[in-house]
Amino acid sequence: MPLIRSERRLNLFNLQPVQILAIGFATVILMGAILLKLPIATRQGISTPFLDCLFTATSAVCVTGLAVVDTGTYWSTFGQIVIMLLIQIGGLGFMTFASFFAVLLGKKISLKERLVMQEAYNSFNIQGMVKLMFYVIGITFSIEGVGAVLLATQFIPEYGLKKGIYYSIFHAVSAFCNAGFDLIGDFRSLTPYVDNTVITLTIGGLIVVGGLGFIVITELINTRTLKRLTLHTKVVLLTTGFLILAGTILFFIFEYNNPKTMGGLGLKGKILASLFASITPRTAGFNTIPLDTMTNSGKFLTIILMFIGASPGSTGGGIKTTTAMLIFLTVIAVIHGREDTELFKKRFGKNLVYKAFSIVTISMTLITAVVMILSVTEAATPIEIVYEAVSAFGTVGLTLGLTTRLTTIGKIIIVFTMYIGRVGPLTFALAIAHRQLNAKNSIRYPEDKIIVG
Repeated sequence: MPLIRSERRLNLFNLQPVQILAIGFATVILMGAILLKLPIATRQGISTPFLDCLFTATSAVCVTGLAVVDTGTYWSTFGQIVIMLLIQIGGLGFMTFASFFAVLLGKKISLKERLVMQEAYNSFNIQGMVKLMFYVIGITFSIEGVGAVLLATQFIPEYGLKKGIYYSIFHAVSAFCNAGFDLIGDFRSLTPYVDNTVITLTIGGLIVVGGLGFIVITELINTRTLKRLTLHTKVVLLTTGFLILAGTILFFIFEYNNPKTMGGLGLKGKILASLFASITPRTAGFNTIPLDTMTNSGKFLTIILMFIGASPGSTGGGIKTTTAMLIFLTVIAVIHGREDTELFKKRFGKNLVYKAFSIVTISMTLITAVVMILSVTEAATPIEIVYEAVSAFGTVGLTLGLTTRLTTIGKIIIVFTMYIGRVGPLTFALAIAHRQLNAKNSIRYPEDKIIVG
């Protein structure tokens, strides 16, 4: 009966799946902000300004990592656990948890709820949504568990058994969900462990796996040969591998002799630092070298990687790897005079290409608007503002130090940007416009030409 009433209410308001997702994330953020507002959430036992609570909750649910107060020293254990739970819910999606508990209570998952889950996972079809949900939860906890065990080998000797285990679990969840929150303190992130192989590779590995997307992870586990992988999975793996490798090489070149970042490290440390600097903008928010002292080339490369982000249906943000690859392939096709966008002897549909260009256009328009507003409200350099805006949109969490200096208007703008970045720019636009992407237009006007380029 409760599910029937719930479905009737959804039909009453005629909410589309994309609208339910947008409202659901906003509801979780508000609940998290209320919990962080409680005096028990801070170490000093004081009530935090609501805007700071809203900013932190948004950053956690949107798995961003931007923080106006230091997570490790400002929030109490209660507050940190709230943040960790918000990260987990935000990473997996609120609908995953809602459906999971509904099934445990013996309730059936309605068609409307399956459609919302399909939208959240970026799945091609609606079949097997409940099975996929359990698979996603099992994979997530298993990978986070392995990550926590590996991190414990480093944190327990340093912090003791209880605190070491707690730190290991928190950072494993934060890394796999691409959140970037840390408990090291004083906004240092992972800089004390720049040449620690275990921590660098474990956190980096969790970020990469979390950013692949649950559909891809599931397929990799269940498929034994590479030839049987779907085109989507091949594109994700190809783009992810290329970005990590190219980023590592470029960061190594840009920061090799920079005494304020990697100049004083040995060869191993420089390789680890370069690798991590290439991985974390996709979209984790941890850093092992100081960001504000990087070369301008390194900062600009980071902005590009943050804008691209992770893959569809993952815990990360950005325009997504598949979108970037599709745009690139389309440009190549136009240059070569080909009508179709192709890869691996497969052709991409025009609607898919239109969607990719729409995502990039909406994203760039949003970032431009945010940069213009912050340029008026914030006392910061242009690169700091662009860096902050792209980091918020890509739900990355990296900053050149502007986050803690944001004005009230600046915080509100960044909160809004993080929210859109997590929900997805096209999803948000569709939710506002009350339209489905595949809606057909019954009217076709005569074709004509204009001069472009």
